Amino acid sequence: MIVRPLDAGDKDQWQALYDGYHRFYDRPDLPQDFFDGVFDRLMGGDPQDFHALVAEADGRLLGLTHYVFHPHMWFPEGVCYLQDLFASADARGKGVGRALIEGVYAAADAAGGPRVYWLTQEFNYAGRMLYDRVGVRTPFIRYNRPL
Repeated sequence: MIVRPLDAGDKDQWQALYDGYHRFYDRPDLPQDFFDGVFDRLMGGDPQDFHALVAEADGRLLGLTHYVFHPHMWFPEGVCYLQDLFASADARGKGVGRALIEGVYAAADAAGGPRVYWLTQEFNYAGRMLYDRVGVRTPFIRYNRPL
């Protein structure tokens, strides 16, 4: 397995994974233009926008992650937010998630802002088992503006 940046030729496999990610979080049946727009942003090369890594074995994508660097008032070097992390069902438990997180850690180190953070839902027990090994759980509670 290798972890590498997303490539333009990955669109179909990336979309299947990203659709699976959204289905996991009960966001099914997103329109094609949603996926097209996200993929175009990821391929756009804007350093201020999201970046993507994929895990691949034998020409098949096993997982993906999307992350973005942003300013932070406490840390002048900025921080990295790992927004999406997903491995195909048959690739789970095989080190894909860990490899992708470590890939984001390496990208953050290379960018000079080693702080990386992410969120997950409480019910994501399998993911949290990994996160407890590769990260530090914080005491913060998240709130959203009601819509």
